[in-house]
Amino acid sequence: MNNLIPDNYNIKTPINHDTFLINGKIGYWKGESTNVISTLLSKNENDDHLIIGTTPKMDEKHALEALEAAHNAFSNGTGTWPTMKVYERINCMENFVNKMILKRDEVVKLLMWEIGKNLKDSEKEFDRTVDYIRDTIDEYKKIDRKGADFQNNGGVRAIIRRGPLGVVLCLGPYNYPLNETFALLIPAIIMGNTAIFKPAKHGVLLIAPLLEAFEKSFPPGVVNIVFGRGREIATPIMKTGKINVLALIGHSSSAISLQDLHPQKNRLRLVLGLEAKNPAIILKDADIDLTVNECISGTLSYNGQRCTALKILYVHEDIKDEFLNKFSKKVDELELGLPWENTLLTPLPEPAKPKYISGLINDATKLGAKIVNKRGGQKQKNYVFPAILYPVNDKMKVYQEEQFGPVIPVISFNDITKPIEFMAASNYGQQVSIFGKDVNKLGPIIDSLVNLVCRVNLNSSCQRGPDIYPFTGRKDSAVSTLSVHDALRSFSIRTFVASKDNDLNKGILREMIDSKKSSFVRTDYYL
Repeated sequence: MNNLIPDNYNIKTPINHDTFLINGKIGYWKGESTNVISTLLSKNENDDHLIIGTTPKMDEKHALEALEAAHNAFSNGTGTWPTMKVYERINCMENFVNKMILKRDEVVKLLMWEIGKNLKDSEKEFDRTVDYIRDTIDEYKKIDRKGADFQNNGGVRAIIRRGPLGVVLCLGPYNYPLNETFALLIPAIIMGNTAIFKPAKHGVLLIAPLLEAFEKSFPPGVVNIVFGRGREIATPIMKTGKINVLALIGHSSSAISLQDLHPQKNRLRLVLGLEAKNPAIILKDADIDLTVNECISGTLSYNGQRCTALKILYVHEDIKDEFLNKFSKKVDELELGLPWENTLLTPLPEPAKPKYISGLINDATKLGAKIVNKRGGQKQKNYVFPAILYPVNDKMKVYQEEQFGPVIPVISFNDITKPIEFMAASNYGQQVSIFGKDVNKLGPIIDSLVNLVCRVNLNSSCQRGPDIYPFTGRKDSAVSTLSVHDALRSFSIRTFVASKDNDLNKGILREMIDSKKSSFVRTDYYL
């Protein structure tokens, strides 16, 4: 198959990555390495994966070195980075993003090989991340301008700004190893925090081309990048109690385990993006063709491996048959392909995921569900063709679990209270999609849904963007809010300098502003 790969996307020799970043210096790893597995191609018919490179399997010693570097760089808020002028931090970030852009082709290629994301979506992830950084810079400027004003209330004068929280442990997800990870890392550091960042279990190599950009753009210790297993890296770091913010996008079990390791949980700020079981509610007056198209992208974009994917469909009994017929036909028309072929369906990046998906399907069929579409559940190496399951009930694993893959459970309803009760009882509360036209019905339903989830999508699938809009969840789906606007606030705290409004203090403040002796007490701002 190797000769069928376009030359500009091919990996002809393994990429044996052996560097890391601690305290502003790129170090070289000489210890044990971890194989980077791609499920895209097989060497022969009997193989189900291909080793495309290696990354350092770092240990506790280096994890604690990274922590010490971040801790010293913050230095209880007195370090160079947290006390740096806003425009200086912005200059560092602009320098970084300009260097990052030069690595676009390399990162895009690795996104395809490491996590099986198609070319279009890989390019979109990179470009969206660049836009996110630039939008974050612009939003930070707005915050700075707002903080330049003195307030006077009750005879007390104050200048109020946002200050950093301290040292951040940043752990991103494998499905968006660049975009979602940087949605944590970028706002954290631009607000004056320092960070230790460990890449996800998949999508590791693609961070390697960016190490030099981090090294050249930020002061020592601001960003520390280490590679290895979470147990060996994150565990000893959390046990020290020196982490101020746990920033994680992943599974709630991981978040809970890491929290439990911290000796002073009340001091630990959480910024978490966790599981979701986003439903679609399809009313009997829904535009069927529009709904089918939205449900295709909503359930199967990147094989359904998104927290924002539609993971269960509730269809009104009166249109159930028509919807399932059209939906099944459309799904069965989809093609399996390799990422550079830009098909919607690509190989699953986790070697064990096909077996898991088959297990969900078998469990559901044993308990009364049928595979509605003809090709549903067919396996070909690390491809699994999407399976539409109907009727699904609450005894099935696919009803309860976040499947995070190409299996689509469908339930019919007559009474709108059925899907609403499901959402109320669910452990998750991120988003919902509702399809219909009658405003007399839609209005009251929306009023209920907005109190169960954090985003209601009208006649459209669930999604992350635009990044300026809030991205969060209720219950076990999220802690704190991530977006261009809100993430800066999630990684900071309001802090202010206050003085009684008298001549002595007026004189001191005026002199301080004129002399520019304080980065905090000032009235200038970055244009």
